[in-house]
Formats: sequence, C-alpha cells, structure tokens
Amino acid sequence: MKRSGTADLPLHGGRVPAWLATRMTQLGTAIAEHIVLSYGQSEFLTRLSDPFWFQAFGCVMGMDWHSSGITTSVMGALKRGLNSRFSDLGIAVCGGRGRHSVRTPEELRAFSDRTGLQGEEFARISRLTARIDNNAVADGFQLYLHSFVITKSGEWTVIQQGMNPQSHLARRYHWHSVTVRDFTCEPHTAIVGKPQGLILNLVDRRARQAQAVLLTIAGQPVENSLHEIRKLTMPAHHDVRAAAVDLKRLGAVLALAHNRELRNFADLLLVEGLGPRTLQSLALVAEVIHGAPSRFSDPARFSFAHGGKDGHPFPVPLHTYDETLAVLRRSLASAPVQRTEKVEAFRCLDRLTRAVEQQLEPLADFTATLTHEREISRQLAGRTVLSGAQNRKFTRESSQFQLFPDS
Repeated sequence: MKRSGTADLPLHGGRVPAWLATRMTQLGTAIAEHIVLSYGQSEFLTRLSDPFWFQAFGCVMGMDWHSSGITTSVMGALKRGLNSRFSDLGIAVCGGRGRHSVRTPEELRAFSDRTGLQGEEFARISRLTARIDNNAVADGFQLYLHSFVITKSGEWTVIQQGMNPQSHLARRYHWHSVTVRDFTCEPHTAIVGKPQGLILNLVDRRARQAQAVLLTIAGQPVENSLHEIRKLTMPAHHDVRAAAVDLKRLGAVLALAHNRELRNFADLLLVEGLGPRTLQSLALVAEVIHGAPSRFSDPARFSFAHGGKDGHPFPVPLHTYDETLAVLRRSLASAPVQRTEKVEAFRCLDRLTRAVEQQLEPLADFTATLTHEREISRQLAGRTVLSGAQNRKFTRESSQFQLFPDS
C-alpha cells in the first residue's frame, strides 16, 4: 500500500474572510485545471492524497501555513470551484464540514445518477472510510470534516479530519481509491497527525488476529489502517521561521524573480510583462502544478507566494494575488493552440527555477526577505483578517533589495 506520511495540525479558530475565500476558489480551480490539462484527473487526485502537497497547495492559496483550518478552507474552495466546472474538468467534491459531511452519501447518489455510476457503492465507501477513521483507529480524534472527491470515471479521494480538544490538535486522513485493496488492511494513502500515546489501529496488517476475535464476538467486520513514511510535524508557533523553509529552494525563486537577466528570460516564457513580485508568486504556483513529490517537504515555503490571512509570514498581497490569477486565467482562456503554449510556459518556469537552484545554488536571506515583504505590503494592498476594507493605491515595488547574504 502507498504511504504518504503524517503531520500535526494545531487547532486554530476563525473564519476565512470573503475577500480571501473568493480568491482561493479561483486560484484553487485554476491550479486544478492546469494539473488536469497537463497530467489528467487521476494525477490531481493523487496530489490531493499527498499530505505534503496538500499543505503546500493551501499555503500558496494564502491560508495559514500550519493550522487545522487549511483543510476546511481548501476543500470548501475546491467544492465551490470544481463542482461548477464539472462539465469541463470531470471532478466533483461532495461532503464537507459538520452538517455537510452527513449529506455526502446523498450527494454521491445524485452525482452517480448524472454519470451512470453506482451511487450506493460510493455511499457505502463514504460511510466506511468515516467509520474507519472515527472508530477503528482509536487515536482520540473525532471526525468533523469528510470530503469525497470523485471523477466521472469513478476514481475517488477522501480527505477527512478529526480533532482532539484535549491536545488542541487536528488529524487529517487521506485516502485514494487506486491504493486501496482491502478496507480492513491498511487502506490509507496517509494519516496526518502526531502520535498521541498508544493508538489502537484495527486495520493494521498486524491486527489480523485481533480482527478475527472481534469478528467472532461482534459478528461483523472491523475496518481501518495506519500508514506513515514521510513525516511532517507542524509546530505550535504561528509565525513562519527560517528553520521551516528550504532556503536554497526559496533562494532560487527569489533569484528568478529579482535578478534582471533571469527575470527577463522568465518573462519571455510567459509573454506577460510581469513585475518581480508577481513572477515570484507564479514560480511557486508553477511548482505546485508541476513539482515532483519531493519538492513539498517544506510547505511553509509556499506561503511566500501570497502570504497568510493572519499576517504570517506577511499579509496577503491582494494586487499580486489578483495579477497571478489574471495570468493563470488568460492562459486557460486562450485558443487551443495558444493555451497549450501558455500551459507549457508554466512547466518551463518550474524547470527554470530548478535549474537556477542547481546551477547557482542561491541561499535566501530569510530575515531580509521577510522584512522586504512586510515593507512593500501596503503598496500591494496587503491584507489580513484584522485589516479594514481600505483601498490602497498600488505602486509597483522596487526590486533593488538584498535578497541573499553577502557571504
């Protein structure tokens, strides 16, 4: 069975403001469309089932880089965006948080009526995965979110999350249909969470004897699984620190965006006439679309695309966010031949960033970069959940600042 890893997600309250939720829907949908066009529906579901990629995806969309809210907000944005584009992309999202999770079987039946699939079978899978993660893995977490992502061909991914009020942590569970062979023996793609002492996992392959005993006693099957290879532990502190970021990879993005020669070449790829700050965001978005799984070991780095709603590492730069969206939308709205060229440009941008990383080996000055982002925040209409709805005049930022240490 495929194992993706584990991660801790500190419980974090609050709501996503409308100004960010709308943009998250648009950006998440545009990224999904790029992935589907380049790699197909199945690859997008594979990405969702990877907890590292999922975390980076949420960061590049402007959500808090480490908190439990990233799951709810990302899945809500995808449900709004993908369901309205089902005829084009062939992917739908059912379920959600709280009362919406209870409606998942009903939504799956309605989806199946439209596509000719077996609705009752998917409703059964939905209930089964929820019962497995809520009951068969006795890890102290109670589910409060259940999202079922399904394609028109019947491939599916389940992302669900539970909370433990005592430890103030959330645990996210990832499932992917192509990796599930037996619901009673290690079916997960990943379980995201920090071990909380002894965990009873009745679908671990080593629990066969216990399963047999329980089957004799209860007369019904017991289900679930625990999987972990790649471990991601999200810290309790809310701010983004240098230790959480691969400074060489961040340095490559900054060098590409702010070195005039490199920027001109990247600008030529996209044929856009972009400013350095927007190119910085686009390079990180391109990596989310085209990067290999190993590229997402430091998801906090992707918060340097559009900041975070709580101001960490810096306020969400609305002008940059909107300019990034405009570039992505223009690439997808082009005529077929032009669309292929523009979509390929993002692949080239990702390759160019990696080439800079390997050949120049730039090391970002984390403190200088963070200071610069906060200094230009007002110019870019930087906003947080605490910001007033003030209109700020946009002035394109200067690229003349010290990104890398002198040594």
